[in-house]
Formats: sequence, C-alpha cells, structure tokens
Amino acid sequence: MDRFLRSRDNDPVTTPGTRLAQGDGTEGTSSLRPPVAWWALSVVGIAVAAVLVAVSGRYGYHRDELYFLQAGQHLAFGYLDQPPLTPLLARAALELFGDSLVGLRLASALTAGVVVLVTGLIAREFGGGRNSQVLAAGCIAVSAILLAVGHLLSTSTFDFLAWTALSWLVVRALRDSGRSWLAVGLVAGIALQNKSLVAFLLAGLAIGLLVAGPRAAMRNPWPWAAAAIALMLWAPNLVWQAVHGWPQLELSAAIAAGGSGTSEPWWSFLPFQLVLISPLLVPVWAAGLWRLARDPGLRTYRAFAVAYPLLAVVFMVTGGKPYYLAGLYPVLLAAGAEPTLRWARGGMSGIRRDVMLSGVVSAVLMLPLLPVQHLADTPIVAINYDAGETVGWPAFARTVAGVHAGLPTAERDSAIVFTRNYGQAGAVDRYGAELGLPPAYSGHNSYAEWGPPPETAAEPTIVIGYERDQLEQWFGSVEEAARIDNGVGLENDEQGTPVWVCGERLAPWARLWPQLRHLG
Repeated sequence: MDRFLRSRDNDPVTTPGTRLAQGDGTEGTSSLRPPVAWWALSVVGIAVAAVLVAVSGRYGYHRDELYFLQAGQHLAFGYLDQPPLTPLLARAALELFGDSLVGLRLASALTAGVVVLVTGLIAREFGGGRNSQVLAAGCIAVSAILLAVGHLLSTSTFDFLAWTALSWLVVRALRDSGRSWLAVGLVAGIALQNKSLVAFLLAGLAIGLLVAGPRAAMRNPWPWAAAAIALMLWAPNLVWQAVHGWPQLELSAAIAAGGSGTSEPWWSFLPFQLVLISPLLVPVWAAGLWRLARDPGLRTYRAFAVAYPLLAVVFMVTGGKPYYLAGLYPVLLAAGAEPTLRWARGGMSGIRRDVMLSGVVSAVLMLPLLPVQHLADTPIVAINYDAGETVGWPAFARTVAGVHAGLPTAERDSAIVFTRNYGQAGAVDRYGAELGLPPAYSGHNSYAEWGPPPETAAEPTIVIGYERDQLEQWFGSVEEAARIDNGVGLENDEQGTPVWVCGERLAPWARLWPQLRHLG
C-alpha cells in the first residue's frame, strides 16, 4: 500500500484533458477519464482475498454457515428468512470442495477482492487518477465491515458486492445512458435473489434522481427496461414469498424488535457508521459525501448524496441493523479519495499511516488471528459478535451426543433432537452423524418449513436451548442432562445452554408445531 500511495507530479488526480460527464443522463456523453490502475488495484484486491483465504480455516463454522449448508440440501426459490442464492452457493461449495471450511468461504474471499477493485473503478469514474483509485480501494480493503463479511459465507457478503457493483453501474449509466442501464437491471435482479435489502438502494437512488436530478434520466425508457429485467429475475422469489405469506416481513419486524444477535438500538445506528470503515478514515468518506452533494463536476451523480441520509433515516426508523448502510461506503470513499489527496499534498505519510493502522485494527478485531484459547480474555467478542459464533460447535455436538449415548439402549434409537435455533440444529446435522446423533428438528426460520418430527417417533426428545417452564407446557417429564461448554471459557450465545431429556409429550407434534415455529 505504501508504494501505491506516493504522490507524483506526473500522476495528477485528474489527468490533463480529462473531462467528467456533465450530461443530463438522457444521452451518452463522451468523456476522457484517467486510465484504470489495473495493476495496483489488482494487487490490493488479491492481497485482501489472499489474507481472507489464509485465515478462513481458523476457529470454525459460523451458526449461519451451518444453517446455509442445511438450506442448500433443501433448494427452493426462497426461504422464510432469505432468497435462495446464498444457500445455493453453500451447496455448490459442498459439492466442489466437500466438507471444507476454506472451500465454503472461498467465494466470500473472492467477493471481497472484487469489492476492492470496483471501488477503485468508481473513483476513476469520478475523475480520480491512479493515486485516487488506489486510496479508495485501500480504504475499503482495510475496512472493518469488508473484513468481517468477507471472512464468512453470508448474505451480507454478496449484498456488499451488489451495492458496490450497482453504484458503479449506475454511475456509468447516468453518464452514458442508453443500454448501459440494462446491466443495472441484470445485476439488480441477481442481487435480489440474495438479499432484498438492495431494493432500498434502488429506491433511494430513484428518489435521489427525482430530488436532485438528473430527472430526465427517469423519463428515459432504459431505466424502466432495467427495472423490468430486475423484477423478472426477482419474480420467482417474490412468488415464493407471496405463497408463503410474506414471511420476510415478519422477520423484519422481529429484527426491528431486537430478535437478532446483531440487532442494535436505533440510537446507535449513526455512531456505528463511524466504525464500519474505520474512525481514522471517516474524513475520506465524509469528504466524498460532501463532494457528491456540492461539486458541480459531479452533479450528475448527486442522487447518491440524497440516498445516503435518506436510507440512514429509513433504517433507523424501521429498526434496521447499522451495517445495512455499509454498501454505500465504496461510492463515498471513491468520491472522497480525490479531495483527500488534494488536501494532503505533502502530507501523504499521514494518509498511509491511517490506512495501515486501520488495517491492523480491523484485522485483529474482525479476523480469527488470536489463538482461540485466548479469545475470552479480549474484548473482541464484545465488539465483533460474529467471532464468538464461530467457536465451540464441535464441543456443542459432542455434549449432545454424550446425552444421547447416556440414554437407555431401548430409547436411544428412537430419540429425537429438537433445538431452539438453527445454529444448534445445523451443528447437530453437521457433526452429529459421525457421533451417532439423529438429524435435528427445529421451529426456527426455515427449519420449521422442513417439518416437525414424525408422529410415529417415540420418546424421548433431547431438547436444547429452551427453559424448563417452556418445556413443561409440552412434556410431562423434563430433566436437565447437561450444559453446553465450549471448552475455552468464551461467553457466546450457546455457552451454558441447558440440554434436556424430555418425555411424555402432551400433544401430537402437528398440534405443537405452530407454537414452536418462530422467526428471528
């Protein structure tokens, strides 16, 4: 990074003769832009992907990854809590690489590298020369949010790429118009098969065009053709959601009410924005937001300056998670790189220092670098919730298997395992077969769609995650058999969870199942 951020007189921010698009978005404009710093951007992107691959096998599966692996065994056009793309990718990774944590996370690592590259390309669209492109790419490369989502297979990983790619394509479409909009529609349609959150970006930009212009872009048929393409690609999931009663609306309400491990109170939304990239790099994206709002040379792209505060308010009011806004930071960093370099002429060492220090802090907090046995002695899990959710699942399954093995022989073969959440069920399904456990059942999210235990199943039921008073509503006998211990003293969501042996079920599973189903 140090060598790429050297300021040179013969490498100006905007090369001589460069002209940014000043059009109204209704017709193509010819503009001379700086050359793409392909080599430098590729090195930064590959470096990020390589680091993520190198550490991807440390610690263990995240609860969501265990869930995706099972969802991938039940391929559908949708799930109660998400569209189908990420489970499909989990299934593909399993088929290609077998039971490999590195293989499962490979797509996420490559995605993070592409985000870095595209961020640099957006800076180029805003007139940024080589140094501006590399600074923008470097800022996103060391960001806390990119390393966090790039380390795991998650819907957020590919959603981050979707927002970044769509920002780049919208910028190009506003400049060139015409058929350029069709690429926006294609990428948007694919992105909506991963996470519906990208619809907020599209709506925010549409409102931004109406408020700040160029309004003529909305009178052009090509954006509407793009919208039709996106809707057509999204349609299978929309139909699935409609047939199943729009469960993602219920899920959104549960998240807004705090029913997620990464939910935060509404008032923390704005403070969180200061740390998603890095506190040291806030001036870069803040300068980008100001530039998009005020620079006459970028007035064609002012919709982004409207979309950012608009979506911030929407997500705060609706109880959205702080990282929901993360996908707009690549375009803000891209816009802010040029003024940052201009202000810092002669002070490049400070920029390099802030980028490098941000990278070190983000890596320590967001990546599994510390030995797992020392993790409990640090504040990392308090800062990075997901780190704790990658620890202890093999020990979890062994504890449940120990309870199962302790049952009388006559009961062992007919026992059922029932869990409170999909992470617990996914761990049983991932590790349980080799430990002699039967498949798990759960009422949580899409596990509920995969059905209750068969009515012919005999006693007992091994239950994980519920409290005694809840279980006594459904079973005549409830005995605690064990407590989960991850073995490293880490206080995560499963540490200390009771494992029960329950018998004398008070009603058929079909009657109990509506009470056991829950989204969150």
